[in-house]
Amino acid sequence: MTCQRPDCSGTIEDGYCDTCGLAPAAAPTPVPATPVPATPVAAAVTGRCARAGCDGTIEDGYCDTCGLAPVAGAPAPPKPRTGTAASTRSTSALSTRTRGSGRTSASSRTGSARRFGGGLVEIAPIRTADPATAVMAVAEVPESKRYCAKCGKPVGRARGDRPARSSGFCANCGEAFNFTPKLVKGDLVAGQYEVVGPLAHGGLGWVYLAVDKNVSDRWVVLKGLLNSGDEDALAAAVAERRFLAEVEHPNIVKIYNFVEHDGAGYIVMEYVGGKSLKDLLKERRGNGAVDPLPVDQALAYVLEIMPAFGYLHDRGLIFCDFKPDNVIQSGDQMKLIDLGGVVHVDDQEAAIYGTVGYQAPEMATDGPSAQSDLYTIGRTLAVLTTDFRGYQSTFAHSLPDRGEFDVYRNHESFYRLLRQATHTDPDQRFADAAEMAEQMLGVLRQVLAEGGTPHPAISRQFTGELRTDLRDDRARWQDLPTPLVDLGDPAAGVIASITAADPATVLAQLATAPQDSPEVGLRQMRAHIDRGDTASAAAVRDSMAPDWRVDWYDGLLALSTGDHGRARQRFDAVWSALPGELAPQLALGFTAELAGDPATACGYYDVVSRTDPAFTTAAAGLARCRLASGDRAGAVEAYNRVPGTSSAYPISQVGAIRALVRSHQAAVVDVDSLTTAAGLISRLEMEAAQLATLRAELLEQVLRTLGGGAKIAGADLATVIGGEPAERQPERDVRFALESAYREMARATHGTEKIRLVDLANAVRPRTRT
Repeated sequence: MTCQRPDCSGTIEDGYCDTCGLAPAAAPTPVPATPVPATPVAAAVTGRCARAGCDGTIEDGYCDTCGLAPVAGAPAPPKPRTGTAASTRSTSALSTRTRGSGRTSASSRTGSARRFGGGLVEIAPIRTADPATAVMAVAEVPESKRYCAKCGKPVGRARGDRPARSSGFCANCGEAFNFTPKLVKGDLVAGQYEVVGPLAHGGLGWVYLAVDKNVSDRWVVLKGLLNSGDEDALAAAVAERRFLAEVEHPNIVKIYNFVEHDGAGYIVMEYVGGKSLKDLLKERRGNGAVDPLPVDQALAYVLEIMPAFGYLHDRGLIFCDFKPDNVIQSGDQMKLIDLGGVVHVDDQEAAIYGTVGYQAPEMATDGPSAQSDLYTIGRTLAVLTTDFRGYQSTFAHSLPDRGEFDVYRNHESFYRLLRQATHTDPDQRFADAAEMAEQMLGVLRQVLAEGGTPHPAISRQFTGELRTDLRDDRARWQDLPTPLVDLGDPAAGVIASITAADPATVLAQLATAPQDSPEVGLRQMRAHIDRGDTASAAAVRDSMAPDWRVDWYDGLLALSTGDHGRARQRFDAVWSALPGELAPQLALGFTAELAGDPATACGYYDVVSRTDPAFTTAAAGLARCRLASGDRAGAVEAYNRVPGTSSAYPISQVGAIRALVRSHQAAVVDVDSLTTAAGLISRLEMEAAQLATLRAELLEQVLRTLGGGAKIAGADLATVIGGEPAERQPERDVRFALESAYREMARATHGTEKIRLVDLANAVRPRTRT
């Protein structure tokens, strides 16, 4: 079925047009036979609006729906009958959809949520209101925001009895200023763009809503200059005309044109309705309450526009002025909306625009770079997630201490992400937008895991843990992950071909590498550590340029020598460089446990195993550390984090059973723990001899518990011995069950061990007449 709406040739699919996005019209809408010139008529004209697709009414000289002046020479379409689809549809919905250039997305149409942040966070779409309603009712710049475009001093302020001026000259430098909009409703710019009214006032001047009369009456935005005589602003506009029209990215507002009107220049760009992150933040903080965005939502929002930064940087373009005002959620999409500050990275002459509190400290001396953009992203995340008072003064180039805000205390990885992105040294920030986005996503996974649902992902920086069987239930630094080989390294191929496990063989093969490289040095360092040659490992370390990989292997070197303080420093540095990675936190957990600090180790192990249960050594470490404080239930919960699909699952269940059964100086064994352990044993799928060993450990502890005067109910006794009691005497029934377990174990062994187990079975068996 073909859409019957004017200027639309789409097809009705699933109840909506695949072009204009509207429901099918009740009847074809009359279309003028020839284009009608947009000549304004006197304000006294009243009646129906004659523009195609608009059913508004002319009031006070302008249409109350599209906001435009009436056209002359066109008959007004008939007023719809009461009760028809046309009369019941809301004005805002009609205006919004008929002015769009594409199909309305399903999520915008139905109100269903879309998932941001790599599909991890559900965000409700924001319906785009009628663009005409976004026009400012009173177009004036508040006195508090009037500053000279040249020297930055306040201008246009009231003094004593003298009222504030919207135009004049700066008392400090003599620069002219004028905060009055140059365009008014009905103005036709460049013979093509009919002005509806001002939308806002920004750093480069007024921003206007207009209608493109040459392209299907689509909504556009005209971005004007603060002052047509300002050479810097004029140069910025010319630069935009030269290259910004070539920018094509779904997360960046589209630049259509650059035009001049009455001696002033204007950028013509796509209209993006919706709400900025600043608007969303204001809504949450309503009535002056301090209620920033949840950290998972803030990360999800910003992650959506990170590809746009990568796109710009790949083309040598720097955004310069990123802040919550300059990114909008429209429907179910995020977009950068203000390209007024964009410059070429190698343009030494362009005026640099930025905002105090967001702009990187080196901009004034070194100019813009990809790292300066990453700085603004970090500052934006800080403003979105905290009541960041003083971010434009006291903390203009720093962050408050971690203890200042709950979000920093509760999410240390997030705090480290902000510190890394906003480091005062650009070389210490993330390498590029892709690396920062990767670490942001890792931090987001850690934040979301606190809700109880893990969100694991394969690391692009580290291997998985090197041992998952958990049989040797202790912290071993040799089991930690190892950094992945940098495929861009000249010796990457040689490194990949080395499969030997013997350190001496590895060193011999590395000696044949065609050239020294960072990866060769790192592999040599690890081989020396594995050999126990700490002096050679340290010599290689000292010869290498600083890098987080060097810090990692230096941490392993420190662990191998028992220098836990240095190991903690090195792994902490890796975590700061890669806040979204779990491997550094696992290493810090190992270090704390080996140093005799199980409480600190618990914190690291908890984050790692909760975020990615595939780190089974983290679950085992958490169980050990919890048990050290007498928390048997906590230890069992830690072991139960190991997924049933893991090869370590059976051993983890054995660990849970032993956590419940074995004596501990800080945890008394009780009947409830023993019956819980018996239930776990009954569900295990293992060889008979292995199960018999676990039952023997359980029943030995049951005998000790009964000998201490504890009582056991009939139902619990049946659970413990694995069947109905025959004697109805708890101790005798337990002894018979333990005898059976010893004999089962004996059948699976030989020699002296078999004899020992048979003797144990005979010794524990109760006296009988047979």
